[in-house]
Amino acid sequence: MKKYRVELGKVRHLFKRHLPLPIVKKLQFWALRIEMIGLLETRKIKGFHDEPLHGDRTGQRSIRLDEAYRAIYEIRDNIDIVIIEVIEVNKHEY
Repeated sequence: MKKYRVELGKVRHLFKRHLPLPIVKKLQFWALRIEMIGLLETRKIKGFHDEPLHGDRTGQRSIRLDEAYRAIYEIRDNIDIVIIEVIEVNKHEY
């Protein structure tokens, strides 16, 4: 199993004031799963709906944190997973 590191640094400042606690916990759970069981196995967890993005976001992927929040991430150097941003969306913007 390939070992990945998840970097939450760019969005960590959102944890205390800007994101609901359940969203923070689900993102942390996802990051822990990546580090424990790997990216491919974590992608199989249906609740995250891990999917590739297109257009301006080609090369990035998203996971669902709930109906309104998505985390956008990139894989760098084949081992680092960097959370680019956590966004609040509705189905018309996504």
